Amino acid sequence: MKGGNGIIYEADNTILGPAMFYLSSTEKWAISNVGFFADREDPRYVVNTSAQVTGTDANPELFRTARMSPGSLRYYGLGLKNGSYTITLQFAEISFEDQSSRTWKGLGRRVFDIYIQGILREKDFDISKAAGGVYRATEMKFNVTVSENYLEIHLFWAGKGTCCIPQSGFYGPLISTVHAATDSVPTGGKNLTWLIVGIAVPAGILGLMLVFAVFYIRRKSGNDLEEVLFELGSRHKTFSYAELKAATEDFSSSNKLGEGGYGPVYKGTLFDGREGAIKQLSVASHQGTSQFITEIDTISALQHRNLVRLYGCCIEGNRRILVYEYLENKSIDQALFEKNELFLDWPTRFNICLGTARGLAYLHEESRPRIVHRDVKASNILLDAELCPKISDFGLAKLYEDKKTHISTRVAGTIGYLAPEYALRGHLTEKADIFSFGVVALEILSGRPNFDNSLESEMIFLLDWAWTLYEERHSLELVDPRLTEFDENEATRMIHVALLCTQASPIMRPAMSRVVGMLTGDIELDTRDISKPSYLTDWNFKDVTRSLSEEEDSNRLVTPMESKSHDNIQHGNTTSSSPGVDISPSPINVTETMFSDIIKDGR
Repeated sequence: MKGGNGIIYEADNTILGPAMFYLSSTEKWAISNVGFFADREDPRYVVNTSAQVTGTDANPELFRTARMSPGSLRYYGLGLKNGSYTITLQFAEISFEDQSSRTWKGLGRRVFDIYIQGILREKDFDISKAAGGVYRATEMKFNVTVSENYLEIHLFWAGKGTCCIPQSGFYGPLISTVHAATDSVPTGGKNLTWLIVGIAVPAGILGLMLVFAVFYIRRKSGNDLEEVLFELGSRHKTFSYAELKAATEDFSSSNKLGEGGYGPVYKGTLFDGREGAIKQLSVASHQGTSQFITEIDTISALQHRNLVRLYGCCIEGNRRILVYEYLENKSIDQALFEKNELFLDWPTRFNICLGTARGLAYLHEESRPRIVHRDVKASNILLDAELCPKISDFGLAKLYEDKKTHISTRVAGTIGYLAPEYALRGHLTEKADIFSFGVVALEILSGRPNFDNSLESEMIFLLDWAWTLYEERHSLELVDPRLTEFDENEATRMIHVALLCTQASPIMRPAMSRVVGMLTGDIELDTRDISKPSYLTDWNFKDVTRSLSEEEDSNRLVTPMESKSHDNIQHGNTTSSSPGVDISPSPINVTETMFSDIIKDGR
């Protein structure tokens, strides 16, 4: 398109993705775009308007279309003769309304930085402020020296300005034209002008049809995880792999916080200075696409002080990474069961238990749809700087509609925390989380894991030992001996609530809102509702038909799941016999396929 002074601008109407580099057919210029409009329904990087742009001597049509990027936008001039150049950048704000409109849409601000050859030349540049209003053109001129035959113009959004006006996803640098002219005078006395690019002239009906066709085809593809996230309407930031690699110092072992069933977690410092816990899912992880998307979509919709906050995610190739808020005091299992300088006194422990209960009550009763976490355990409850508990790891979460009484699903979770009806029959309700919470409450109170083979035989299984002490009216002996002071009334309530939560029948377990009321003392707890579950009374029966060799192994550990080891265990649609199964309730993740394999192999 022809501009002012007879300059012919080459069109940039390329359809770019979140991370793409494009080289023009003339090989005179190139463009690099980085960023993803996670909060925008239409992720196109070209905006246009039918309104007239004023304040320019150039062709006004040049300013009706502009390229916008959510983060970083670079233009390169290629094959340039070394020497001094004058760079002209032309802008017009065509996405916001003017302040004089006196509407909220006139509050929009677009602020970004301009770098030329890697040097910051304009900080916090605001198009409408420089032009004196919207739909008005303005230009910036810069003198630049080219020494290696190329020119780099970098527009970078540093997180300033507004992001949701006039609608979500209207932020980042926006530019209409780029022009570079050499200042040298070659032989012949004529000034040699190098044309770089005129940004995206209006594409017309054919271009719109092409765009809609491309998006329709991409939305039909089921293999593109990024598109699935787009359809879910994720409101969280997408990080580049390079950014997270730099944040964690190339995923250095010195920054490693731990490793779960799905991959390692690293501490990293993000580009904006925030610290994050970066969960890198392994390629061989059992957490597939559906579980990865479940975790993102689930946490995106949740807002509660006792739930961990998700900053964003990374999807590049087969890499899947989640970025959470970093909680410096890690998980309660590390605080309670490992040697460290962090000591949790009684008021802190009670508040951790109460906060966890409130977080689960929100998931079960306040969020829509309801959510069953499915993996409530000590290692999935993290502590912030004030030791406030936050429930994390929603990779196994199930959405639970109000009209459904239960969900039939394959078993996934951690042995030792699984409710019996869920472990044996795959019968899932929010009561499975309540059972797991009861086990966690006992761990918090006693300061020991639910299974410890180093203890005396009657104390190995925490739940069994708790019931023994309760029947002998010595429940307070369960309290961590490291606690020299504790509130006996609160400790007694906590024990009673935990025993009530671990009843064999799901019907007997209270809802989490009632658990919160019982812990705070607002709801009276009737101990007549507490009875020892059958899975504890039956699990250590003696088989008089055992052989001598079996008798020698009589001290072998048996978990509550082995109470009916000679029965058939129905698991989803698969029924398998499992005599002599030995499953220790160790803190390992059991996925839907692993659990079935463990039973079948007799491991």
